[in-house]
Amino acid sequence: MSKSLQAIRGMNDILPEQTPLWRYFESTVARLLDNYGYRQIRMPIVEFTELFKRSIGEVTDIVEKEMYTFDDRNGDSLTLRPEGTAACVRAVLEHGITGGGQVQKLWYIGPMFRHERPQKGRYRQFHQIGLEVFNLDGPDIDAELIVMTWRLWGELGLRDAVKLELNSLGTSESRGRYREALVEFLSAHLDKLDEDSQRRLKTNPLRVLDTKNADTQAVLADAPKMADYLDDESRAHFEGLKARLDAVGIPYVINPKLVRGLDYYSKTVFEWVTDKLGAQGTVCAGGRYDGLVEQMGGKPTPGVGFAMGIERLVLMLEALDKVPEELARQVDVYLCAFGEAAELAALALSERVRDQLPNLRLQINAGAGSFKSQFKKADKSGALYALILGDDELAQQVVGFKPLRGQGEQQSIAWDALAAHLATCVVQG
Repeated sequence: MSKSLQAIRGMNDILPEQTPLWRYFESTVARLLDNYGYRQIRMPIVEFTELFKRSIGEVTDIVEKEMYTFDDRNGDSLTLRPEGTAACVRAVLEHGITGGGQVQKLWYIGPMFRHERPQKGRYRQFHQIGLEVFNLDGPDIDAELIVMTWRLWGELGLRDAVKLELNSLGTSESRGRYREALVEFLSAHLDKLDEDSQRRLKTNPLRVLDTKNADTQAVLADAPKMADYLDDESRAHFEGLKARLDAVGIPYVINPKLVRGLDYYSKTVFEWVTDKLGAQGTVCAGGRYDGLVEQMGGKPTPGVGFAMGIERLVLMLEALDKVPEELARQVDVYLCAFGEAAELAALALSERVRDQLPNLRLQINAGAGSFKSQFKKADKSGALYALILGDDELAQQVVGFKPLRGQGEQQSIAWDALAAHLATCVVQG
């Protein structure tokens, strides 16, 4: 196949054998967010480039190196969204749904795009579930976001595989004072910093804190600490968050070097990290951005949110063998029909059963085939039971009911009793 007919590097097809696990994860998260009172919002995947420059920051790695940006036919500079918060803020401002102090608790799902070196768990088109809350400024909503994710890890069986890291970046004023102190300290040790950190020192010095370079990390051991520069309000907010997490019993670690890669964060920042995915250790991250709405032209509006990477969490479920067994079976019952008259009756019978059992996964054999070939298809489908409808069954208005997994003899079930029988054997377990 020619290269032009292949998927773009780092942008992957999600094949039919993979989608059941994706759907399971997505539906689990959606149900949880519904239960906590969050409402879904859907934004375009393409926005004006200026949106991300204003919100994320022009000297961030995302804007400088990673965005997919192009000019459209009107000469407008457009960008495939690299993250969801800026687009969500744009949407709530454009439609005025946070005006007058209205509280909005929103969530979204979809692809994001960054031009990075593809590796396992880190792709150029990747998928996130994110949520944003507007007009709540206390530590209680920060805690709610973390409590929700903790509950999600419990439902997915991942609690033992993740760790919560917390930090506070303070207000823009206190962060500015800390930035000055950090630049002064690092400038005195410039020759010991790696090349990337030397560049960041001039553009985004707080990002030096999360460098992976061992020599630079050794220098940072003696660097000023953000906690020493926090204002009283931010310190009280952070203590309030920790008290709520303690009350629920959620363990956490304070990471003074946690800064996140986007300029808009303030006060609380957090990451859920794992050591089960190699270098790609962050599976969910977020924090407060109380100045972002105003920065984008709106009135002062507190905001907080997070995003989680679907690819990485799906990989974790697979790596830790937390995939529910039922996902391997996409069909509950497979109906085999032999002969034209039986095929017509099977179609009508299957629809009658679906009317009575809407959650039953029933597949009817599509296309003629011998008894042997149809049973091979039934077995390959993973179905628990096969239904058999031939001339004899048609004459008696019954179906053969044959277990395909485990013990059990074939039975004849009257058409009128079939739905009740399936409800007992399949739907109710």
